[in-house]
Amino acid sequence: MAIILYKEPELKNPVMFCGWPGIGNIGLTAMDALRVVLKAEEFGQIEPWDFFDPQEVRIANGLLKELEFPSNKFYFQRLEACSEHGRRDQDLIFFIGQQQPGEGPTRYAQGQKAYEMANLVLDVAEKFGCQRVYTSGAAVTQIHHTARPRVWAVPNRPSLVAEIQHYENTILMSQIEGRSDQGVITGLNGLLLGVAKERGLEAICLMGEIPYYLQGAPWPYPKGSKSVLEVLLKILDIKVNPSASSGQALSKLDELAQKVEENIDGFLESLYTAEAIPPEVRDEIEKLKDVSREPGPITEEEQKKIMEHIDELFDQGPWKDEKRPPTGGGTQ
Repeated sequence: MAIILYKEPELKNPVMFCGWPGIGNIGLTAMDALRVVLKAEEFGQIEPWDFFDPQEVRIANGLLKELEFPSNKFYFQRLEACSEHGRRDQDLIFFIGQQQPGEGPTRYAQGQKAYEMANLVLDVAEKFGCQRVYTSGAAVTQIHHTARPRVWAVPNRPSLVAEIQHYENTILMSQIEGRSDQGVITGLNGLLLGVAKERGLEAICLMGEIPYYLQGAPWPYPKGSKSVLEVLLKILDIKVNPSASSGQALSKLDELAQKVEENIDGFLESLYTAEAIPPEVRDEIEKLKDVSREPGPITEEEQKKIMEHIDELFDQGPWKDEKRPPTGGGTQ
């Protein structure tokens, strides 16, 4: 396994942002949108051979041309050279992975491969002098899909708590009602926090909320990604000009979020009309529209009652053979 760098840019006090697929692709979409907004330039990758099986085999003129593997690429941007966003005293590195390395039938990173991947990512962070890393994922909770998702934050050291409390629309995961200061972040989003702590680096995971009845859906949840992206832009003190290309990139995310919400409305309405789910399940979902109700973690009883019906419907669709996140309340 190896890191390949096409160039070694000179960077000032860089911060690293990492994104991988997960529930609703919330973290990946947010991090990649930030990369696109800032027009970051690719400068390296992690060789995939030891981590992934090939996605497909390309054939040309009857002969094997190449094996295609999930990409795991590094990008950089010098904000002082990015006139659209003004001068800053730090630069940025992005790591965008198309797949999490795992061992066994799971789409989330686990085992030795995941630990090795996390360390390779942080090798690059340390090589260029990064002292802080951000990851992002999903927080499965009791909200309705028409509500604005909050961002749950988990730092890897107590000194970061005060800073996080100033982020707009953000709450510490430990402060979520009913969690009793406990929680789990699955996959590389959580693992990287721990590995960063071992290596003396600051790290924060930002997780956009997603309704628990959508955690097994085969489509992305850009509404949660947008909430995370708004926090990231605030952290970087970046103001996006709506008429510029970066503003257009954000508009596309807004349009996608609106389209997905409309599709969810239609999906649920079709279930209600066809009486595909029991009335009590419909009532539980509709209750979530009450914005005065404090969202929080789902109980095993509530989840089982709803997910045993919703999950079955997802499995019956044309996407039934796709690898999907495991059901279960919590974060990733």
